[in-house]
Amino acid sequence: MGKYIGKRLLMMIVVVFGISFIVFTIMNLTPGNAAYMILGQSASPERVAQLEEELGLNDPFFVRYFNYIVDMLHGDFGESYNTGLPVFEEIFTRFPSTLKLSTVAMFFAALIGIPVGVISAVRQYSFTDAISTTLALLFASIPSFVMGLVLMLVFSLHLRWLPATGLDSIESYILPALTLSTATMATLVRMTRSTMLEVLKQDYIRTARAKGVNERTVVLKHALKNAMLPIVTVIGVDFGYLLGGTVVIESVFSINGLGTLLITAIRMKDTPTVMAAIMFVTLAYSIVNLVVDIIYAFIDPRIKSQYERG
Repeated sequence: MGKYIGKRLLMMIVVVFGISFIVFTIMNLTPGNAAYMILGQSASPERVAQLEEELGLNDPFFVRYFNYIVDMLHGDFGESYNTGLPVFEEIFTRFPSTLKLSTVAMFFAALIGIPVGVISAVRQYSFTDAISTTLALLFASIPSFVMGLVLMLVFSLHLRWLPATGLDSIESYILPALTLSTATMATLVRMTRSTMLEVLKQDYIRTARAKGVNERTVVLKHALKNAMLPIVTVIGVDFGYLLGGTVVIESVFSINGLGTLLITAIRMKDTPTVMAAIMFVTLAYSIVNLVVDIIYAFIDPRIKSQYERG
């Protein structure tokens, strides 16, 4: 297991550096001049040239990228072109809100999606199955910003049950987290249903039923446990989607998180902030996937033996 974790950590380092190069390249190719963004379009050419020299924008591409990587390895992510504050400080101020929102959204998605998928599989072709699969398809099809506006209109403006903006209280997490979780919830319903249907047809399930084992035990202990591998995979993969999806949701609900910081930084061509924000999301996503791989070993002993051999 230790050897496997070591290999995954090395892969994580390669992924982080690969993403950093891609993002740095994209920011370099996007139109616009960071110096003009900072000083304004009315700035004199002399002042713009001076700022470009101060920021190192006149250096060759690979020199700038190498300098950025060296500084990053020393814990220096630079200063924001927009605010002049250390990027590390801004990220750590905003990232907790984004992480908490994504975690609550995943909790909602798993809490609702997995049980509904199990019930839908156990009652295949019933009215309950038809309703759940139809709603899952509907939720998967609706864009998140549309869902957010609808929930805000109903529960905040008309019913006045929940706050519409910010993350100032426990109640304020409900609407943005539900909005963010709908697509993942729909995916979990469909994945759980299809996997459970496949497992329920296996011989050992028929044997358990023939022995008179309680149906709830058959479904929850024997079937669901063996159906968890693809479900856990969806949870791990979609957690990265949730971290990225907060960019839209934070804008809709006026949340001061990493998503709104990233949008502002992209508009201002604030390369240090964009790089740091995406690096943090990439690192968080990689860590979640590593944790998911480790959880595999506890769900399926066969995978644990493969890890130990590897």
